[in-house]
Amino acid sequence: MKLGKITGTIERRILVNFRIDPDVAAKALPSPFRPQFVQGWAIGGICMIRLRSVRPSWLPEALGFSSENAAHRFAVEWDENGETKMGVYIPRRDTSSRLNEIAGGRLFPGHHGYAEFDVEEDHPHYKVGLASSDKVVKVLVKGTIKDSLPEGSAFEDLEHATEFFRTGSLGYSQDPGNDHFDGLELDLPTWNLEILDVEEWVSSYFANKEMFPEGSVELDSAYLMRDAEHEWHFRGTMCCGDGMVKESGNGVIPAGGS
Repeated sequence: MKLGKITGTIERRILVNFRIDPDVAAKALPSPFRPQFVQGWAIGGICMIRLRSVRPSWLPEALGFSSENAAHRFAVEWDENGETKMGVYIPRRDTSSRLNEIAGGRLFPGHHGYAEFDVEEDHPHYKVGLASSDKVVKVLVKGTIKDSLPEGSAFEDLEHATEFFRTGSLGYSQDPGNDHFDGLELDLPTWNLEILDVEEWVSSYFANKEMFPEGSVELDSAYLMRDAEHEWHFRGTMCCGDGMVKESGNGVIPAGGS
């Protein structure tokens, strides 16, 4: 069952990005996805997002719900109907909401694991951490807003990074045991990013040496988005790794986002 168009507010979104060896990233991706390159690097990351007043568009704001969420993601491209498409592949989602955990893969795309979140915010300082209930994922990001990108970033400037994330607003994820990918697109009228200087970080996912051998992953940069009105739209199901969207829909209720 798919729900209609969903609206709400991105209260806080932190995008933490890693430069990844292209060959290593390619091995982590299922068909039909392949790495999208920036300055010769594959890009992976973690989206740590707090959503507020999320609801079907016909419901009043007071009936919306809020949650903390995290999505591990890779910037990807794929071929669809003779065209090259760009977006993100999301192998893992975690949430503070039991509703999201239960409904993930049913009312909206993607299985969601439950996690405990630890958040400290005093702009321009931010600290967001999580520990998943299955003991698999641990994340910590601590940083302060600044004006310039870190030296060595794959992104030329803030404008370059903003355009990169804007074109990657369509995300696909796969539920365990299924052979298809569900698409969820973020419709955001304005993209206002701030640079977050990372002072401390932990990522059990990108530190997994079996997936990412020593030296194949480096922290690139991080960005912050605040108080952004948005909508979510279901963009169909891509079956069997062939890059063909087999069905379409009107929309789904989001949780971890993309």
